[in-house]
Amino acid sequence: MLRAIAIDDEPMALEVIKNLSAKIHFIELLEVFSDAFNAIDYLQHAKIDLIFLDIKMPDISGIDLLKSLVSPPMVIFTTAYSEHALESFELDVIDYLLKPFSQSRFLKACSKAAEQHRLKKGDTPIFIRSGTENVRVELGDILYVESNGNYMQFVLNHKKITSRLTMSEVVALLPAANFVRIHRSFIAGKRHITKIDKSSVWIKEAELPIGSGFIHEIEKLMK
Repeated sequence: MLRAIAIDDEPMALEVIKNLSAKIHFIELLEVFSDAFNAIDYLQHAKIDLIFLDIKMPDISGIDLLKSLVSPPMVIFTTAYSEHALESFELDVIDYLLKPFSQSRFLKACSKAAEQHRLKKGDTPIFIRSGTENVRVELGDILYVESNGNYMQFVLNHKKITSRLTMSEVVALLPAANFVRIHRSFIAGKRHITKIDKSSVWIKEAELPIGSGFIHEIEKLMK
């Protein structure tokens, strides 16, 4: 779960980010700020992983705000202006979203942030939203994940967790170093694979199908 805030002097822009973030279960939008200096004060004491940051704001620009932070969290710029793109990437921002942006483009940017977060933290636990709860799960305990209608089922050694996530969100949530998508409906934990044949991957007693579009991913595992 990425702890995030949004900073933008336009209330409507903040409302858009609220609505888009609410649909991405690995993003927890804690606060939104229309005043950049209130956000700076908040960042002095709050542990934040990600900022959705507008560039052109009164009093201080998003770029100057970012430069003012001693240990800045990850940043995704959200702006109506394209001319600052080069400078923003020189500041190592995660992504640069031009307004208006779609849910899919927003998800892609958030997925980049999630991947970067995993690389920094290593093999850390994740939280999976199940019903009204966020369940802590060790990555190494996940045998495989199966798509089941509008839900994703996480199969662990001794239990199953059902979550209303999309396949795209689960792919973004699980690090590629530890998991491989083998079918449009299945993601397998690499460390738990015990056998592979032409059409199936075996995890303990479970036989999972290999989709024709994912054969190249399986071939990488066998090299």
